[in-house]
Amino acid sequence: MDRKQCCVKLSVQPSRGLMDEKFIVLVQNALPGSQLTIRALHQCEDGHSWEAFGHYTADTTGTINVSEDPSIGGTYSGVEQMGLLWSFRPIPGSKSGLRMRKKNIQTPMEVTISVYQGHQTEGFADLVPLSGVAVERWYMAPGVRRIPVTEGGLTAALFLPSGPGPFPGLLDLWGGGGQLVEYRAALLASHGFASMAIDYLTAKITMETGKMVDNQYFETAYRVLQQHPQVCGSKIAMIGLSFGTSITLKMAVYSEVIKLSAAVCISGSHVQPVDGSVEELLRFFQKNGEKTRFSEKNEVIWRDLLLPIPTDPSLKVNVGTTS
Repeated sequence: MDRKQCCVKLSVQPSRGLMDEKFIVLVQNALPGSQLTIRALHQCEDGHSWEAFGHYTADTTGTINVSEDPSIGGTYSGVEQMGLLWSFRPIPGSKSGLRMRKKNIQTPMEVTISVYQGHQTEGFADLVPLSGVAVERWYMAPGVRRIPVTEGGLTAALFLPSGPGPFPGLLDLWGGGGQLVEYRAALLASHGFASMAIDYLTAKITMETGKMVDNQYFETAYRVLQQHPQVCGSKIAMIGLSFGTSITLKMAVYSEVIKLSAAVCISGSHVQPVDGSVEELLRFFQKNGEKTRFSEKNEVIWRDLLLPIPTDPSLKVNVGTTS
C-alpha cells in the first residue's frame, strides 16, 4: 500500500441524524486518480448484516464527494448522495428472505462507513479499510414521545412531535406480516405528525378471541387519535402499506366514523369485496396474489387494479396511491 493511501481521511456529516436526513460523505488525501470503494455496513437487531457500496475515482486533489461524484459500480451507480443507505442488501452468504426492519426505534441504527483501496465487490471481511467512521441514524428526533396505547383493546403506539401542538394526525397501517411496526410512525412524528402505528393482525384482541378485528377496532383508533388534546381532530389521515392499503381504502369509503383528510396507499391491491370484513379482505388479497408479476429487476407489478372513488360529494377524501 502506498504511504499516501495510509493517510486517507474519511468524514461523514452529520454523523448523527434522522434516517431520512441527507449526509455528506467525503474522502480526502487519497492519491489523485486512485480507485476506491466506499462501503456502508449495518448489523440488524436480528444479527444479520447488510451492506451497500459504491466504486469511485479520486479527483486531481485526491478527493471524493459522494454527494457530487458518480459511482461507477457497486450496489448503486451514478450520483447518489444516499446510495449508501437506500441500496443496502444482505451480505453474501445470508439466508434468503431477509427484511431489514428497525424494531427498537428508541435506539439508533448504527452504520459503519469505510473506504477501501481498489474497486472491491466481495471479501470485505478480509480487507483492511483505509479509514472508517461510525454514524448513527435515528427514527425519533429529540423530543418525540412514544406512548403505548391499549385503550379499547388496541395494540398501538402513538408518537407525538416535540412541542404543544395541536398536530395533524395519522393512522399508520402496515401489511399482512402483522405485528406492531413503529419506525415509519416515529419518523413521521419527527416531521410534525402525531402518528399512531397500529397492530391489527396479531393484536392481543385477536390472539385472545381467535377472531380478526372488525371496523370498530380501526374506528376506536381513529377516535383515540382524534380526541387526543395535542391532535387536530379535523386533520387526520390514514396510510396503508400492502394489505394495509385494502383496510385504508375500506375505512375511507365505508366507515361512518372515520372521516379522513387524506388516504395514502402504497403497493397494495385496490380490488376488494364491497364493504368486506377484514377476514374477507385478507382472503381476497391472498387469492389475487397470483396476479402479481415481477420485472427483470425483481420489481413488483400488480395486475387488475381498481380504485374505488366515493360518489358522495360530502366525502371529501384525497386518495393517493403508489406502487
